[in-house]
Amino acid sequence: MPTKLLLFSDLHRDTAAARSLVARAAGVDLAIGAGDFGNLRRHVNDCIEILRSLPCPAVLVAGNNESTEQLAKACANWPAVHVLHGTSANVLGLSVFGIGGGIPTTPFGIWSYDFTEDDAERLLATCTACDIFVTHSPPWGLVDVNSRGDHLGSRAIRRAVERLQPKLVVCGHIHGSSGQQCQLGPSTIINAGPAGVSWTLT
Repeated sequence: MPTKLLLFSDLHRDTAAARSLVARAAGVDLAIGAGDFGNLRRHVNDCIEILRSLPCPAVLVAGNNESTEQLAKACANWPAVHVLHGTSANVLGLSVFGIGGGIPTTPFGIWSYDFTEDDAERLLATCTACDIFVTHSPPWGLVDVNSRGDHLGSRAIRRAVERLQPKLVVCGHIHGSSGQQCQLGPSTIINAGPAGVSWTLT
């Protein structure tokens, strides 16, 4: 049976965008947020307080602008949400695996919630199969081009996509590729962006 998804990322404290996503979620089966709800490790609650009104279950990963711990704390009173990081959840009969943070390490400094490619390899090794792969950082060479034309994605994540071959990969992080999608074998990769993308998984 087809599953209606609402995919988004990189709200960066944009409460108007969060409200728009909630309004669009009527009839949606599952919402997926691929990180960066706050800014500079602050104000994570601003958008989460709005998103908790989503009328469907949600799966979230942290971006590099908040840690997994901060995101989980912000979501503490939201029973229909799954916050993932190197972990998986079964939601509506779908296996969903998530990994948060900036991968590889960003140039933004100590505030950024980042992981090296080696860190990511270890976190990704725990996943043997999934239907949906949620990651803040995109796979290298796929929807990962910034405004200067540089590829900034993760090679570890790309290898994981090639190994796992999920139906769908939801990411964000690289704003220059926001809203774009591409294919890698059987996997559709979507850099969701703050405007959100409606998607039907079959």
